[in-house]
Amino acid sequence: MIIDCHCHAGKGDGFTGPWDTTAPLERYLARASEAGITRTVVFSAFHSDYEAANREVARIVAKHEGRLIGFAFVNPKSDVGNVRRLVGEAVERYGFRGIKVHQHDGRITREVCEVARSFGIPILYDVMGDVTILDLLAPEYPEVNFIIPHLGSFADDYRAQVSLIDKLPRLPNVYTDTSGVRRFDLLEAAVTRAGPSKVLFGSDGPWLHPGIELAKIRALGLPPADERLIAGGNLLRLIERKT
Repeated sequence: MIIDCHCHAGKGDGFTGPWDTTAPLERYLARASEAGITRTVVFSAFHSDYEAANREVARIVAKHEGRLIGFAFVNPKSDVGNVRRLVGEAVERYGFRGIKVHQHDGRITREVCEVARSFGIPILYDVMGDVTILDLLAPEYPEVNFIIPHLGSFADDYRAQVSLIDKLPRLPNVYTDTSGVRRFDLLEAAVTRAGPSKVLFGSDGPWLHPGIELAKIRALGLPPADERLIAGGNLLRLIERKT
């Protein structure tokens, strides 16, 4: 089973770019199927009301029953005091399996981490290159698994990505995804130094082509068992609820 751990779905309410305006899945799903991707983690585009956005994602997940896995997007700032209710609705009513946080909205908070811990679900946290927080975050919440997308920086921040590679082997609850990683040598280094159990395949669909992103994983030339971990096994393990 190949699982894409990073894809947006639905509509945002901004109007500055696709990341906060619209994330249609029709072409993504066709491309993913052609590439052999069988399931996909989805969450909203940027939104000023993540409660409404998560409900829209839930409708999309229900429409594609068995094909999509929902993550609840929350804003650490504007959703303060309300994260447990939002995530609880997403997990208990919609069957979502994780939390998405983006530093564009605000730096992750204790509230978000404690909610993730109580529900036994991972956090996909885009740190936007601010990987230094992981040295505080991971030991403070050892029961919470953190997936850091883009090897730490979608902006191709070399120093941030190298720093994350250094952290992956020594922070047992920190993982990364491969979405949008441009420097193939760094992707190789992450797998070599941290091991295949710490890396997850992601595409950042629908805007990046899932087949092209998956080709990077296949180009690593890993043993089949290791490739299976990255392509889906690690994600399945992380979303298996412990509570």
